[in-house]
Amino acid sequence: MLVYLSTVSRPVADRPGPGPRRRRFAMVSGNVVALGTVSLITDVSAEMVAAVLPLYLVLGLHLSPVAFGVLDGVHTGATALLRVVGGFAADRFRRRKLIAGVGYALSAVAKLGLLLAGRSIPAIGAVIAVDRLGKGVRSAPRDALITLSTPPEALGRAFGVHRAMDSVGAFLGPLAAFAVLLVVGQSYDAVFVSSFCVAALAVVVLVLFVRERPAGEPADGPDDPKVSVREAFGLLRGGPARRLVLAATMLGLATIGDGFVYLLLQRRLDLGLRWFPLLAVGTSLAYLVLAAPLGVLADRIGRLPVVIGGYTALGATYLLLAGPVDGWPLIALALTLYGAFYAATDGVLIALAGPVLPARLRTTGIALVQTGQALAYLVSSVLFGLAWQAWGPENAIRAAAVAVAGVLVGTLLLLASPSRLTTRRVPR
Repeated sequence: MLVYLSTVSRPVADRPGPGPRRRRFAMVSGNVVALGTVSLITDVSAEMVAAVLPLYLVLGLHLSPVAFGVLDGVHTGATALLRVVGGFAADRFRRRKLIAGVGYALSAVAKLGLLLAGRSIPAIGAVIAVDRLGKGVRSAPRDALITLSTPPEALGRAFGVHRAMDSVGAFLGPLAAFAVLLVVGQSYDAVFVSSFCVAALAVVVLVLFVRERPAGEPADGPDDPKVSVREAFGLLRGGPARRLVLAATMLGLATIGDGFVYLLLQRRLDLGLRWFPLLAVGTSLAYLVLAAPLGVLADRIGRLPVVIGGYTALGATYLLLAGPVDGWPLIALALTLYGAFYAATDGVLIALAGPVLPARLRTTGIALVQTGQALAYLVSSVLFGLAWQAWGPENAIRAAAVAVAGVLVGTLLLLASPSRLTTRRVPR
């Protein structure tokens, strides 16, 4: 337990001497850069669709807030349990690249599925589920490859660089969607086709440039035992992994989803439909600027404080959406805080979990953390849609801010005592 708490509160330190100092300032590995490139291209594709999907569903197909909440939850949570299946398969067969590639391919094909779904809500829901299945299958193997390609003391930096590259794609995606709509008018089909072509390119880059076995990972011996189902789920019997999964699940309950945040901004400011995709650009820009610095900061002062700071920024975003600030100041503050939330939590939470999990079960453990978050997100999206319909959007977002505060208290109780939040710097 002491080992666990020290890992949560601060990064693993190197032995003193000149070697570790040089490694901390070295560039991240080539595998991390290759995975970041794949994520960048994939996020261009994903954000092209995500930027127009709320408009397509709520204003084009006239979905109620509750129905949108259900579909938005499906977008992340409905296939959450399959994350564990993908993670376990990657660990058992040690084919992380292959499993990740299947996930990326599924998401690419789903973009074409939106064309075939037409205006059928059940069909659109099924296609969205396939897209999220692809994301769920690929996320844990990809993040496991990053942790296995990086020394423990540099995980914050590695995930910061990866998420920064990812956020470049998230920044460019809505701009690409905006450009397509500007050229062809209100043609969502053109956005879906363009998104598929970009996603297919990401699969090609993965196949050509990502290594199956990171440098330094030993090859399988003929007598190496395969990871068993009992061993995999035995992670939840241990204190460290169980606490992390519970904390990740609670944190997921505090997240209502990008679509709701942007719809609230659009309602408050009465933005024209053509400008709606650019709201995601603002979030991505803040994420892009802050991801790498916050990753480095997490390596220096500890990963848990950075995660807590990120969810504090999320709560502040929710309060702004129901507060007196209006106009462009509201857009600037809300999107900056929202981007800071993602930069401080997305990769840093996995960097926090990585050293706690054994290497042979790394992908499964990361998948369990992500599954807890995704299932909680499914619940929170539906509940927020119900709250919006019953209480109105302003009261619903205030309730979400209160939920963030409660979740932060619970996370601190699970992962650290107040005395352990004062973290030490990594020795030079």
